[in-house]
Amino acid sequence: MSRIGVIGAGAFGTALGICFARKTPTLLWARDAEQAACMQRERRNFKRLPGATLPEGLTATGELPDLSDAEILVLALPAQMTASFLNASGRDLPDVPVVLAAKGISVDGLELQTDIASRWLAAPLAVLTGPGFASEIANGLPTALTLAARDRKIGRNLQEALSTETLRLYLSSDPVGAQIGGALKNVIALACGIAIGSGLGESARAALMTRGFFEMSRLALAMGGQAETLSGLSGLGDLALTCGTEQSRNFSAGLRFGQAGQVSPGTTVEGLATARAASALADSEAIEMPIVRAVSAILDGQISVSSAMQDLLSRPLKEEH
Repeated sequence: MSRIGVIGAGAFGTALGICFARKTPTLLWARDAEQAACMQRERRNFKRLPGATLPEGLTATGELPDLSDAEILVLALPAQMTASFLNASGRDLPDVPVVLAAKGISVDGLELQTDIASRWLAAPLAVLTGPGFASEIANGLPTALTLAARDRKIGRNLQEALSTETLRLYLSSDPVGAQIGGALKNVIALACGIAIGSGLGESARAALMTRGFFEMSRLALAMGGQAETLSGLSGLGDLALTCGTEQSRNFSAGLRFGQAGQVSPGTTVEGLATARAASALADSEAIEMPIVRAVSAILDGQISVSSAMQDLLSRPLKEEH
């Protein structure tokens, strides 16, 4: 039985810790030592996931050395914090497989999470992504995610160790495609939220989801990913979940922007930074990604929603591919 360490006590990190701890002893590290002490004492994460109870097998800690005997690490910090955390603390982590659970492309270096992690870690890397809401994972509702690793043997070992009675992991050998799907679906969810919030209707949402999926696939292929990966849980599955409900933080953020012209502060919305990063990547790789570029321009105040929609509708007519 592998002892698991989860780094990051946000909603998703806490949910994963709760899920894993029902099967395996798990440590959950929080940056805020006071928050960790409160979680350990009250058996709740009142700040990020108040509706879920921490099981007996989960220990909350604010001390990174407590993770020294972990056999698997799951890094669940926000995507834009991965580089700074590993720069400061990567050398202090045990040399065990690291599973990257953040969904996003770095704004500073336009890098995937595996690219960032490989600069500081020599340990094997894997990616955990796909359609799963934190509250549902924590409450034991059935969820299927993608676990992507280049090394098939390590991937199979992680698949066995991290799957539970309610969390089913499907193995992939395409971490690039899995990461692009997980990151870009947040941008398309923002677009869908903006459309609904602006009163553009359900047909617009369906069009944005469908054409957005093609943009995700184009970027994945350009970066060395596989098209079939985007048709699975980490692409199409996550896109369907994230674009269709206010339970999605990215869709909700887009909805508020469409209604009020701004995004409420204080909530981690990975798609906001990823929209800018993906737009810059599209420029550097000369990839046609009009929806991603429109979302980035809207969020940066460079164009209005109505102007962006007019630009999209006035693009040259073409066959569907």
